Amino acid sequence: MPPPPIRHLTTADTTFRYRELGAGQPVLLLHGWPTSSFLWRAVMPHLADAGLRPIALDLPGFGHTLPPASASLSFRYYDQAIDSFLTALGLASTPIDLVVHDSGGPIGLFWASQHPDRVRRLTLLNTLVYPEMHWTVSAFIAATRIPLMNQLIASPPAIRQALRFGVHKTRLTRDILDEYAAPFHDSDARKLILRAGLRLAPAGFVTLSRWLESTQIRVAAIYGERDRLLPDIAKTVTRLAKARPQLEVTRLPDCAHFLQEERPAELGRLLAAFHSRV
Repeated sequence: MPPPPIRHLTTADTTFRYRELGAGQPVLLLHGWPTSSFLWRAVMPHLADAGLRPIALDLPGFGHTLPPASASLSFRYYDQAIDSFLTALGLASTPIDLVVHDSGGPIGLFWASQHPDRVRRLTLLNTLVYPEMHWTVSAFIAATRIPLMNQLIASPPAIRQALRFGVHKTRLTRDILDEYAAPFHDSDARKLILRAGLRLAPAGFVTLSRWLESTQIRVAAIYGERDRLLPDIAKTVTRLAKARPQLEVTRLPDCAHFLQEERPAELGRLLAAFHSRV
């Protein structure tokens, strides 16, 4: 199957960049910091082969989707942005499946908590769920507010290093790293990435985690155990599993944060198996 084509969709205030393959049940794939829809390129064909319709979005502030200048990049903003994207795509009344990673987790889960009748099935990858975070995550978020330091964090070399740090045994090629870093050669894009997904209010995490613990939809968790970017991922999944014992958990022991880069075929097959069920 050919690689997922890049597409653009314009709403009232935003031109969304996304990738799409296949037909059938829509599966919205949400990336996190500092990636884009490019993260899902090698996973999507496995979903399409299973009769699904994977849709990977560049969230506003990431990749090549620019939000309006006045956008708050808050939970409420992303809720409205995802809603407008799906509506423009013709999916306003179609229940979708959702797969979330990193800061795309809280963004997507908050949207789901506000539109529970529009979500059929959900998979969590290495992501954030609860307002309580590992100290290294909190320190990183705090550093994005410090002048000069934050410009370093958002620079292309730092983006490349974050991606290298987020894999275990896989060596990411220069071409792959350059693709992720490309948007951040622009100073305005660097300012955006310092807010995108990193200014989400704790109250929103409370809302989404309560919904996630109580929702009746089928939920799975697939995560790399060697995650150095989100060191609490095992604790997060364990906490969620206690709240909902029916959670389907798959651990990848030799995989780190960016499992889409390390195990795209295995991840694709696992996602296809879960999201193809009736």
